Amino acid sequence: MKIILASKSGVRKQILDKYNIDNEVIVSNIDEDEVKESLLAEGADPLSISKNLAEIKSIKVSHRNPDRYVLGADSVISLNKELINKPNSREEALDILKKLNNSKHYLISSVCIAKNGAMIWNYTDSSELKMKNLKDDELSSYLNKIDTKTLIAYGVYQIEADGLELFEYIKGDKDSIMGLPIKEIINYIKKLKK
Repeated sequence: MKIILASKSGVRKQILDKYNIDNEVIVSNIDEDEVKESLLAEGADPLSISKNLAEIKSIKVSHRNPDRYVLGADSVISLNKELINKPNSREEALDILKKLNNSKHYLISSVCIAKNGAMIWNYTDSSELKMKNLKDDELSSYLNKIDTKTLIAYGVYQIEADGLELFEYIKGDKDSIMGLPIKEIINYIKKLKK
């Protein structure tokens, strides 16, 4: 069974490949910022935003690919219930790291599987992370290891690369933190195959 991944995230594709889940990528091309602004205006919290974005991505691609299973995913950072967006520049990335510095926050990863334009399954996982108390020059030094394109695409910390050095502790599943709660996805796919 081949699923469609409605995400341009190379890391999410790598996770599916690592677990031998046959997949192809078809990007949803939704305007995430527009959706987030609309949801925030309605008073949505970060968890709702993550769930909504995963669902919108999967359903949009599902409409164009009937009878196929489409996996949409989204991850957001929640600091004191405030949504922390991906940076649009290196300066914004540094501001975000300063905000998260020495703070406990949550990384919320939502996934949704759609078929024939409707959601048939979804799951949301939340991981707790606490950043070390780092000096500004340490934060800048970390950011200098990441190219701007990667920062804007994936956010301020790359757990799969040097991002681990930023944290005092991480409570949660590594694959989920990287963008896909894969164990739950595998369990659901097994049910579909029965």
